[in-house]
Amino acid sequence: MDLLTIIISIAILIMSVVMHELSHGYAADILGDPTPRLQGRLTINPLKHLDLFGSLIVPIMTSLIGFTFGWAKPVQWNPYNVKNKRWGELIISLAGPFANILIALIFGFIIRFFGNTLSEAFILISSYIVMINIVLAVFNLIPIPPLDGSKVLFSLLPPNLYKIREGFERYSIFLILILIFFLWQFIYPIIPFIFKLIVGL
Repeated sequence: MDLLTIIISIAILIMSVVMHELSHGYAADILGDPTPRLQGRLTINPLKHLDLFGSLIVPIMTSLIGFTFGWAKPVQWNPYNVKNKRWGELIISLAGPFANILIALIFGFIIRFFGNTLSEAFILISSYIVMINIVLAVFNLIPIPPLDGSKVLFSLLPPNLYKIREGFERYSIFLILILIFFLWQFIYPIIPFIFKLIVGL
């Protein structure tokens, strides 16, 4: 990547992870938990969401390798405040990936249906928006702690399996490393497939 592409990609990533966490926060707030609002997380101001390592150092390093990836500070929420005890965690956990999917669909459909009338620069930037948001959605939906997919899975399991969840979460850092270094290469091919499906290229 050239310098301009790296800057654009990191800017897109930052806004995408902000929307991801903002969606978690709004979902929790709607369900009765004021924690994200009280912590100032219900804002599009990136400074309220960014993590020095995940939102700056990792994106720069991965961009130099050839792709852009990172994350924001996870939104905190209190399950005891949530009105819907049965489905609250499921809804809040899905809100982040859903936001990324929605962003990818909006910009993907713009390219798909109006591409002939748009500038090459706009199509290129929109393509990056679609790709980055697809990666964020797919990655976060993988059922490995602490990713959203694990919370979705655990919310569907009976309460008596809580100890299994606790065990997986205890070793989450090792599971994430295994995912990144060994499993992601098998999952990644779905990304360009979804991209073509949305954009129509």
